[in-house]
Amino acid sequence: MPLGKIMPGYSRLGNGRPNGNVKSPVSSPPASPRFRHGRIRAGGRGTKPESFWEKVLFSLISSVFRRRGFLLFAPLLYIFGMFMYMGTLNFEVPVKMLIHRAPQGSHYRSPEVFKKLWPSMQVYGNTTDALLHAWQPREGGNWLPCVNRSLSHTDLPTSNGYLIIEANGGLNQQRISICDVVPVAKLLNATLVIPMFHLNSVWRDSSKFGDIFDEEYFIDSLKNHVRVVKELPEDVLQQFDYNISSIVNLRVKAWSSPHHYMQKVLPKLNELGAVRIAPFSNRLAHAVPPHLQALRCLANYQALRFSQPIRTLGEKMVERMVTNSSLSGGKYISIHLRFEKDMVAFSCCTYDGGEEEKHEMDIARERGWRGKFNKTGRVIKPGRIRMDGKCPLTPLEVGMMLRGMGFDNSTYLYVAAGKMYKSEKYMAPLRQLFPNLETKDTLASQEELAPFKNHSSRLAALDYTVCLHSEVFVTTQGGNFPHFLMGHRRYLYRGHSKTIIPDKRKLALLFDNPKIRWDHFRHQMKEMLRHSDSKGIEVRKPSKSLYTFPMPDCMCQRHADARTGEQE
Repeated sequence: MPLGKIMPGYSRLGNGRPNGNVKSPVSSPPASPRFRHGRIRAGGRGTKPESFWEKVLFSLISSVFRRRGFLLFAPLLYIFGMFMYMGTLNFEVPVKMLIHRAPQGSHYRSPEVFKKLWPSMQVYGNTTDALLHAWQPREGGNWLPCVNRSLSHTDLPTSNGYLIIEANGGLNQQRISICDVVPVAKLLNATLVIPMFHLNSVWRDSSKFGDIFDEEYFIDSLKNHVRVVKELPEDVLQQFDYNISSIVNLRVKAWSSPHHYMQKVLPKLNELGAVRIAPFSNRLAHAVPPHLQALRCLANYQALRFSQPIRTLGEKMVERMVTNSSLSGGKYISIHLRFEKDMVAFSCCTYDGGEEEKHEMDIARERGWRGKFNKTGRVIKPGRIRMDGKCPLTPLEVGMMLRGMGFDNSTYLYVAAGKMYKSEKYMAPLRQLFPNLETKDTLASQEELAPFKNHSSRLAALDYTVCLHSEVFVTTQGGNFPHFLMGHRRYLYRGHSKTIIPDKRKLALLFDNPKIRWDHFRHQMKEMLRHSDSKGIEVRKPSKSLYTFPMPDCMCQRHADARTGEQE
C-alpha cells in the first residue's frame, strides 16, 4: 500500500486520532493495533497486509506511532518519499534546461531573416515607388535662409593680432573647426590665418585647406566681417624666427564660452601679436550670442565651398545620378554606409566571419587602439552591443529596411562609404535587393578619380556632394558626416532634411528573429519611415549644434499671406 494513502487523514504529531480537518478514507488503517483489531472484527476487510513488503512497512509505521517516535523518523521518511517521487520523473527535462543558450543578439541572423522574407520582397518588388509619396508636406516647414539678417556691414577696426589654428580629424571635423574659429576671430578682433590641417593617423590625408575648399571664395565671403589671410606676413614670421611652432600655443578647453576667450586669449593676443590654438576642435560653446551664431552660419553655408576640382566632378556625378533615375523623376536615395574594417573592429560586434573575422578584428583593434580593448577586467559582450543598437548596419540590413519601407527594386541608390570590410561579400545582397546601385567608383571613371586617390577627405567631399542633392538621405552610424549633411539639407530644402534615421534597437530585435512575418516587418518599417519624416523639421535646442539644426539661427520661418499667397 502506498505511503501517501496511509498518512493524509492523521495529525503529524502521531496522537493516534484522526485530523478533524481531513476525513480519513475508509480503507486506511487505524493509528494503533487496538483500533486495527477492532476494525477487523467489525468486518474491515482490505486493511490486512497481504504481501511481505506491505507487512514490513505496516509494522514499521505502526511501531513509530505506538512509541510516539514519529518526529524522530520524520526527516528519514521525508527523504525516502522524495527519492520515491523523483524516481517517477524524466531526467531529460532538467538536462535540457541546463544547456547554455547564447545571449540574444550574439549571432548575426540577418541572412536567415533575408532568406525568410526574400520571396515576399520579390512579390512586392514593383508595387510602389515610395520616393514619389514618402514625404508629406508639413505645416510650419516653410523655412528660408536669412543669415545676413543678423550681420552688420561696418568697417573693421584695427586688428589685435593674428590667430592661427590647427584643424584636426576628418573632413567634417575640420569643417567644425573652421566654422567655429570665424566667430572667435570676430570676437577677438583678430586676423585669421587660413587654418592648417593636422595629418590625422586614421584619415592619413595630407591635403591642405586649398585642396579641399576654395580659399579665395572663403576670404572674399568673410571680408566684411573677419579679416582672413593665407599666411602670416614676413615681419611677423621674422619675429618668430620663421618658425610657427615658436608662437605660443594656448590650451583652450572644449566648448569654451565667449567670456573665456575674452579673459584668457585676448590679453595674450594683445601682448604677443599672434597666438596659436592647436588643436582647435569643438573649442566654442554651442550657445553664443546671435551675431556670433550668424557668423557660424555664414562660414558653413556660404563661405565654405569645395575647391574647383571637387565641385566639377561632384556636379557631374549628381547629373549622372539624376539622369539614371529619370523614371522616378530624377530622384534617388543616398546612404552613408559605415562598414569599414576599422568601424567594425571598434564596435566589437560580430558578424558571420567566424574565427577568421575574429582574428582580423583583433589585429585591427590592436593596430588602431593599442590595448584599449584588452584592458584587465574589460568584458566585451557583442550580443548586448547589438541589442543596444550600437553595431554598424550591414549593407544587407540597410537593403531590407528600405524594401520594407516601400522603396522598390527600381530605386536608384548611391552608397557613400570608405573602403568597406569584405566589400564583395557584404555588398552582394544589397545589389540583389537594389540592382540600380552606384558608388563613386561606378559613377566616375578611374581617370576622373585619379587626382583624388589616397586623399580620403577629398573623396569624402565627392560623397558629400552627391548625398547633399539626393531626394532621401539614409544615415546608419552617426558621426560628423551625417550631422553636417542633415543640417545642410535642412538649409537647402526649406527646413526639411528628408533623412531616414534607423531605430537600430528595434532593427536588432527584428533581425534577430528568423521566423518574422513579412507583414509585421513591413509594418514596423513603415512606422520607422513615418517617424523619420516627423523628425525632418526640428528647431535647435540650446545644447544642440546648429550644424545639424540650422533653425532658427540660420533660417527664418516665412508665412504666406492668405490673400495674395506671397511670402512675408
